[in-house]
Amino acid sequence: MIKVMLADDEALVRSGLRTMLSKATDIEVVAECTDGSKVAETARQYRPDVVLLDIRMQDTDGIAALRQLQQLPDPPRTAMLTTFDIDEYVNEALRLGANGFLLKDIDPAALVKAVRDVARGGAVLDPGVAARLVGAVANASRAAEPARELLAGLSEREREVAGLIGKGMSNAEIGATLHLSEATVKGYVSSVLDKIGASNRVQAALVAYRGGLIG
Repeated sequence: MIKVMLADDEALVRSGLRTMLSKATDIEVVAECTDGSKVAETARQYRPDVVLLDIRMQDTDGIAALRQLQQLPDPPRTAMLTTFDIDEYVNEALRLGANGFLLKDIDPAALVKAVRDVARGGAVLDPGVAARLVGAVANASRAAEPARELLAGLSEREREVAGLIGKGMSNAEIGATLHLSEATVKGYVSSVLDKIGASNRVQAALVAYRGGLIG
């Protein structure tokens, strides 16, 4: 069972997410949080596998909450909830290690799949968010080392792996697609992250989008 925590200060958003997730037999919403300053405390108490965290919350915003979550001994995987208004918050969330970005009006089936993917270790980028991120996320290394140049340093197999990371696949799913063992995929993923200078799978997914590996 995948335990999920919802962190959003809008009751309507939380209610919608809970309703969509309730239809999945392998997902359980174990907690809700309306105050960014209480997110880490609530996560410590309920130990969710996945947190769906509003990138903008009143009082303590989602970025501060994410920073506090990442300081927990065994932090849950976190997908940020956002709108099309991509701004400086996104770059900071990436730096802090967010595992994905989802639009609040996401389709129910897509939400369920995203939660499962994040729980399995995948990177999740809503296509609409990804399109905006490619053009909007500020990154100092982007100007010095364009994505295409970074990807040029990968082997053909590593490029395949990078492209599948960009599609949000977990190591197991990549292995099934490329007919490789999960251990072998893990080695390729580590190599890809190292070569392109990405600290997590979401950053690698963005490089894949920017570099044209993902349509």
